Amino acid sequence: MTTIVLLTLSNIFMTFAWYGHLKYKSSPLWKAVLVSWLIASFEYCLQVPANRIGSSRFTTAQLKTIQEVVTLVVF
Repeated sequence: MTTIVLLTLSNIFMTFAWYGHLKYKSSPLWKAVLVSWLIASFEYCLQVPANRIGSSRFTTAQLKTIQEVVTLVVF
């Protein structure tokens, strides 16, 4: 369960990193890239532990499948 919660949170951060900047089209591109990378760094801080914790219970293919399902649900 911890793995799924962490993967969900990481995916929420990644969705903001990918698409959040589209609300601010007038800001310079370098700022959008920088802010997106800062947001994405939080995503990695959640995803890496999720995969480490989950690897004791799930195979790599199962973890990837869970991640893809979470991505579809969050998006």
